[in-house]
Amino acid sequence: MSEPARGFQFPGEFEIAVMGEAGAGLEQVLPDTLEALGLTVFRDSLRTRPSSKGRFVSVTVRFEAQSRDDYNAADGALRARPEVKWILS
Repeated sequence: MSEPARGFQFPGEFEIAVMGEAGAGLEQVLPDTLEALGLTVFRDSLRTRPSSKGRFVSVTVRFEAQSRDDYNAADGALRARPEVKWILS
């Protein structure tokens, strides 16, 4: 019996979540940043969740990455955005 594969499998669909201040437009920033890299974003999967005091919001979306490089590019591009305070993926 073989052991199941572990870790990321490419190509594949992944979920990534970012957190930042409410009102910073992360609902648009997140998918737009990923699409600017040429990645397929499943916009219908976008979810938001405000923090308990409403100061911050987390935004989650699914996207498709063909390779580890694609995934790393997504992470790097989001980290470079001033609206993104934390990546929660």
